[in-house]
Amino acid sequence: MNSVNFSIITPSLNQAAFIERTLQSIHCQQVDFPVEHIVIDGGSTDGTLEVLNKYSGKIRMISEPDRGMADALNKGFALCSGDIVGWLNSDDIYLPGTLQKVACWFEQHPNCLWLYGNCRIVDEHDREIRKWITAYKNRLSRKYSYERLLTENFISQPAVFIRRTALQAAGPIDPGLPAAMDYDLWLRLSKLGRPGYIDEDLACFRVHKDSISSLGYQEQFMEQYRIHMRYDQNRWLLMKHRVKISVIVFAYSLMKKLQRISG
Repeated sequence: MNSVNFSIITPSLNQAAFIERTLQSIHCQQVDFPVEHIVIDGGSTDGTLEVLNKYSGKIRMISEPDRGMADALNKGFALCSGDIVGWLNSDDIYLPGTLQKVACWFEQHPNCLWLYGNCRIVDEHDREIRKWITAYKNRLSRKYSYERLLTENFISQPAVFIRRTALQAAGPIDPGLPAAMDYDLWLRLSKLGRPGYIDEDLACFRVHKDSISSLGYQEQFMEQYRIHMRYDQNRWLLMKHRVKISVIVFAYSLMKKLQRISG
């Protein structure tokens, strides 16, 4: 199989503790097609650049001040040349065999514009956590509909792959959405076509003390609601979304309290 090639975009800023695991998860993939890896670094000062320099022959790197993750991603997307594009943040990882599975799917489904798979949640030590959240999202993932996506973002960003033509048609990442820019992109891609789905674990999303999901989960869910309002004004769906946000925020708050008690 060599009729497809990949571009993986990694935005980065001060992730020295995790970025080598991200790099290894890409460059240890066993594939029979080209993989272009573009790292857009925002001017890290914590040792990230020293790690990246070790991979100078394997990655294409830009390190300069930027206006945040959206700006970094848009730079990377503009530079990439692969048929299939992945977005892997500098603290997340791909699981072994992921790129080959994705390539097979796109070859077998030539009309599919984008796809997603399942995604584990891990801590800073690569230990799987929050399995109940993963199980819940996987259940929703198997029942995709645009209406369901409007009321809840169940698609995990590290496990998404997009044809570059579809990414160009959907338009750039919105820099005005710091917490839920991925959700906005999913809804725009959904307007172009129904996603494919691989019912296997493709990636791991990392939760740690500095991650967006740890620092600002309430704002993240409210931003998702505001994004929903951009694309749909159905009162029933909006109310359903608000109820889900209330339940999820309560669950996250309870989980954090239990962690403080047990810690």
